[in-house]
Amino acid sequence: MENAVKFDAVSFGKRVRSIMKVDFRRMFKSRLFYILIVSALIMPILMTVMMLMMDGTVSVDPQTGVETVMEGPENTWQNIGTLPDGEEMGGNGVFMMCNINMVFMLVSVFICLFISDDFRSGYAKNLFTIRAKKGDYIISKTLAGFVCGALMLIAYFTGSMLGGAISCLSFDLHGLSVENIAMCMISKVFLIPVFISIFVLISVAAKQKAWLALCGSIGGGMLLFMMVSVVTPLGSTFINVILCLAGGILFAVSLGAVSKMILNKTSLV
Repeated sequence: MENAVKFDAVSFGKRVRSIMKVDFRRMFKSRLFYILIVSALIMPILMTVMMLMMDGTVSVDPQTGVETVMEGPENTWQNIGTLPDGEEMGGNGVFMMCNINMVFMLVSVFICLFISDDFRSGYAKNLFTIRAKKGDYIISKTLAGFVCGALMLIAYFTGSMLGGAISCLSFDLHGLSVENIAMCMISKVFLIPVFISIFVLISVAAKQKAWLALCGSIGGGMLLFMMVSVVTPLGSTFINVILCLAGGILFAVSLGAVSKMILNKTSLV
């Protein structure tokens, strides 16, 4: 009597680890990944130095004749968020929008190009045929985006400190503590999955159309962009960390399920 051939079912954990291993290897060998990390490091340095150089510059509106005096930054932490007395500090209006929170939108470039390349090259179709399920793919891409976003936040923070040191700006926390700054950064890291899940959802819907994924991701991310400074202020506490963690998990799970449904219902080409 011939022995029947048995094929052991591959567990969920093994499938996810397998595809994550491939995605992280691709990510760490990708030129785009390192370009984004270096960009996140250099941006705050250039912005701080340029704003300081423009301090005191007067511009005149040709229609009204109103003069506007450009005010440079006065404190290093303005690159991270608004200090308790930020209204009195120079350059506050610019740094309220152009600060570390830009990373939440910049990471969309990585997600959109990373996923569109999968569909454009045929890698995704081959992957779903022989190796992984749609849900495994979404989990792997979300985690890869989370790691990329977290590293970009760290790079931007490092660049902000270097920019402040180069420009000889104050490091005074104005009543805040080092713990507040640490909680602020942890909160931002935990909030990244909220945006990553939106970018993954739009990217799997757009598939190989990277331009459409980028436009949709930026538009979708802007709907929530203004809340970042509210839920992750410089004076963050443990409550902010918990809220951001809960929000990140909720968005990742719910939008991840929608992304999986889109992959199941649409063509892979």
